[in-house]
Amino acid sequence: MDRIIHASATALAGAIAAKEVSSREVVAAHLAQIEKHNAAINAVVTLDAERALARAGEADAATARGESWGPLHGVPITLKDTLETAGLRTTSGFEPLRDHIPARDASAVARLKGAGAVPLGKTNTPTLAMDFQTHNPIFGRSNNPWDVTRATGGSSGGSAASIAAGFSALELGTDIGGSVRIPAHYCGVVSLKTTERRVPMTGHIAVAPGQPRGIRHMDTIGPIGRSLDDLELALRLISGPDGIDWEVPPPAFPAAAKREISSLRLLWSDDLGAIRPDAATRATVTALAGHLDRAGARVERLDASSFGQAEALDAFRRLIGIEIAASNDPRDAERLARQFPGGVDATFRAHVELLARRDTLLAQLENLLAECDALLLPVCVTPAIPHTKSGEPITVDGRQLSYFDAGTAYTAPFNLTGSPVVVLPAGRSPEGLPIGVQVVGRKWREIELLGVARAIQQVTGPVAVPPGFEGAR
Repeated sequence: MDRIIHASATALAGAIAAKEVSSREVVAAHLAQIEKHNAAINAVVTLDAERALARAGEADAATARGESWGPLHGVPITLKDTLETAGLRTTSGFEPLRDHIPARDASAVARLKGAGAVPLGKTNTPTLAMDFQTHNPIFGRSNNPWDVTRATGGSSGGSAASIAAGFSALELGTDIGGSVRIPAHYCGVVSLKTTERRVPMTGHIAVAPGQPRGIRHMDTIGPIGRSLDDLELALRLISGPDGIDWEVPPPAFPAAAKREISSLRLLWSDDLGAIRPDAATRATVTALAGHLDRAGARVERLDASSFGQAEALDAFRRLIGIEIAASNDPRDAERLARQFPGGVDATFRAHVELLARRDTLLAQLENLLAECDALLLPVCVTPAIPHTKSGEPITVDGRQLSYFDAGTAYTAPFNLTGSPVVVLPAGRSPEGLPIGVQVVGRKWREIELLGVARAIQQVTGPVAVPPGFEGAR
């Protein structure tokens, strides 16, 4: 099998099942890529090579007996360092958890392992997953495989960098403000932000140990990968109630959706009105809309006034500020909520009023989506930014934007509404950096959304490999 380290998880699973390649060979190839490149990227922060090779050997023995552990039998994966992994250090980039070794797996992790996946290790995250760059006091900074002077995005920055660099075939990340979408955009891979409450959050370390789970809205777990088929497979595996997170409904997924470009009805915008992206981002989204139109899709420009970006961002910041403040030690809460107004001294009435604002914005969005298959939007206002001190303003085409707006102006609104979103690469900046697009769909309709994204990918093309990370095979 050619190009093992950049094959999709589904392709690798098929090759292992057909005995075209062994799990041990696949795992060893990914470990060799980590050994060669991870020092420069710092994506994988805790490596479990010995146990991974042993599990791969067990998978091969099972294959020889005609047995399968599931649809990811023998396939190497990595896991964001906020997701508890039994017997393997899991820190959430939080100094008090520097040596934390969980006794259990997060529910989503357990489900991938139960489907036969082989965990290679944990990937880097900002402290308690609260930044759109990836750095923390335990492991330091992760660097973008396309340009090591640039950020990977966050908070699943190590996750996306791991996929882009060929360290892993599939990743699990989390997303409360853009955290699987911004890294996928910055690093040129695909990701799925699932519908809020689609996947149990059990075992996700987003709050300080011993504190109540105040973050009750907007946070999600979702896959990052090389192919849309991988995203769909992971979605089907990790979704549904686990008997612990009781707010998760049973999944009711239809069969995989196949769409032709000519059947698509899309609303697109390169500028939602409140925060204007840079010229390269606007040009990429505009060009994609034109290509899809010429290929036969019905593509119409979205009236920016039909969905309130500024209102959604304000409501998001206030709601997350309240819930962060309720979730952490008061000293940490004040630090984490500093960029989110109204959190530390909020009242219960303020919380309820924000949820009412959220309902109104969700209704606006769902009404828009009732008239089309998806929205096509930028992911961020720029491609991957140079490494920057958190909180500092960022210059975009001569304008200064707040740190928060530069990172999450186009992602956070869809955490507020709880909507599913696929990110796929759509172009490159003049500097050669990936530029992705968000494909936003109706709540609970991820399978249909992935069908739309597959049709769009006929125009955008597959995930590319960063120069220098091609590998020997």
